[in-house]
Amino acid sequence: MHKLSLHHLTMLDAHPLQLVDAAHAGGFDYYGLRVVAPTAADTIIDVAHDPVLMRELSARMEATGVRLLDIEAIWLQASTCIEDLLPALEAGHRLGAKHALAVGFDDDRARLIDNFSALCEAAARFEMTVGLELITYCPVGTLDDALSLIRASRQPNARILIDTLQVFRSGASVEDIGNVETRLIEYIQICDGPRASPASVDERRTEARTARLLPGEGELPLHELLAKLPADLTLAVEAPTRELRGRPFDEQARTIMERMQRFLA
Repeated sequence: MHKLSLHHLTMLDAHPLQLVDAAHAGGFDYYGLRVVAPTAADTIIDVAHDPVLMRELSARMEATGVRLLDIEAIWLQASTCIEDLLPALEAGHRLGAKHALAVGFDDDRARLIDNFSALCEAAARFEMTVGLELITYCPVGTLDDALSLIRASRQPNARILIDTLQVFRSGASVEDIGNVETRLIEYIQICDGPRASPASVDERRTEARTARLLPGEGELPLHELLAKLPADLTLAVEAPTRELRGRPFDEQARTIMERMQRFLA
């Protein structure tokens, strides 16, 4: 049976405490937390440097039974300094996260490999794996790109993070994903969408950030994909939708869980 996680991007404007409460209201096992701003243009609640909020999150998780699955979103760029990420990794560890999510956003392949390797080494100190997510509008934009970088890193805790929207938009097939070494896929991010990809980079970026569909409400071969993957694989619902935007967070979470149960049934 799949365990389910509520990914932060699904309701990115939720405060971390509201996110835990929403995950609990919806009946999710886990939640995912954004503790690193992907780019300088993004803003976040700085959990890693707020000891009061860290204590509040720990208490809220203890009270609700919802656990932290992963932390994000470490976009490895030319300016990335791995030392600067240590507080975020430590915060994730203290809150119980087992995974950190990274994106390759650097055209210099050698530097990207070095930074990804160093990130994996740092994460290992905090007992976390690092999932590399391919994104079609980033330099690491295909399944082959991501797997090549993981192999080049030679890090035992390097993993691939499958986002169903991004991987199918990249042109990968169900068979391609099914052929990935099982140990490299510890969980996936799941959502749905039209079969046809938006034509432009800007349209793909908008779709990914604000206009996904909930599983079962689009045309992506999600059931076929899950049939190729372990039956107990954790599914992180990453589905910011136009339909639910603006509704109370608890209501959003309950609706998402209802749709997920219907999809999985």
